[in-house]
Amino acid sequence: MAGTFRVNCHKPDNADKDRRLQGLGGPADGGWYRDIDTMINNVENENEQYWTVAPTGESVWIVVRQRSNGRKYLKTEPDGVEPNNLLALPHCP
Repeated sequence: MAGTFRVNCHKPDNADKDRRLQGLGGPADGGWYRDIDTMINNVENENEQYWTVAPTGESVWIVVRQRSNGRKYLKTEPDGVEPNNLLALPHCP
């Protein structure tokens, strides 16, 4: 495993009817940003893991899921919190 990264911001893809994210990023001090397809590939190939902090204060893993149309996306493991934890994060600069 190459690394584990905390996610604390997102870039929405407003033109996307599925509301799929454009990408996610991490802390500003030594920050990072990855587009959504790179992140999906990294998770599926176990190159990297990503996590975030839910509004409840709990740490949650980010996982890959697939829609009925075959399109893959990222979400947090179920934690019973709405709205979506990733969409609730601030926008990346």
